[in-house]
Amino acid sequence: MSGGRPAPRPRPAAGAARRPGPGLAVELGSARTRVWAPGRGAVLDVPTVAFRAGGGVSYPVRRGAIVDPEGAARMLHRLLGHRIPPGARPLIVLAAPVLGGVEHRAAALTALRVLRPRRVLTVPAARAAALGAAADLSGPLLVVDVGAHLTEVALLTGGAVVNAYRALLGTADLDAGTTPDDLADAAADMVTDMFRADRTPRSAEALRRGVLLTGGGALRPETAAGLGARLRAPVRTAPAPHTAAVRGAATTLVPDALEPPEPPDTLEPPDALEPPEPAPGRAGRAAPAN
Repeated sequence: MSGGRPAPRPRPAAGAARRPGPGLAVELGSARTRVWAPGRGAVLDVPTVAFRAGGGVSYPVRRGAIVDPEGAARMLHRLLGHRIPPGARPLIVLAAPVLGGVEHRAAALTALRVLRPRRVLTVPAARAAALGAAADLSGPLLVVDVGAHLTEVALLTGGAVVNAYRALLGTADLDAGTTPDDLADAAADMVTDMFRADRTPRSAEALRRGVLLTGGGALRPETAAGLGARLRAPVRTAPAPHTAAVRGAATTLVPDALEPPEPPDTLEPPDALEPPEPAPGRAGRAAPAN
């Protein structure tokens, strides 16, 4: 109709079913929050910073733990809420620290509810990073993930995490007296502890196959060199290691892209996982299989 105003779009009737939305992979890191969508790539890659209502900023994730779920929710709503179509309910896959436990998943679910997901699934970050790096999961694989505030070492067998250790140390500590050698020492010590505690040949075989290095710390060449020298084992840095976990989480939303197929509904919802029991000192234990 020429000269007339465009007719308004009809609004959904009250109580109408919401249509499913696109799938999103999310990583809530201590330093950066990343969101990835299959077929679209990076949707979000920003500092993990929330703004308070009364002014000032907060850092809702520290040392890999979500300490301020409400702040994380405000951040996600501000940066991502407008990108989700009205009425859509996305399937969200969260790349979570291997030893984060139920508390981390519950806090993440609180933050992610602001995006109106129809379901939130989790995948261990080490497994996600292996998928993002297109690693060979046919045999034991050792993954070392060096983040800003947290370093995790995980042993995967058949693609599932069977053992993991972590240290509350990362690249952000390099400005506070920590050296790159300290990071390499911490990672090598965890691998050594895992090797000594493993009564099966899996750790030895994984070392022979080589270590997969991921996380922002892997962008530093000295990290791989130092770790390889200490372990006397080959170390392979994942392509774009800082985004390997969120990219790998996104692959679980595309079953046809995996070999063998691994549909996302095989992952555990946050309230179905048992919390890990931290060992004295450095945290480490056999992690729940995803």
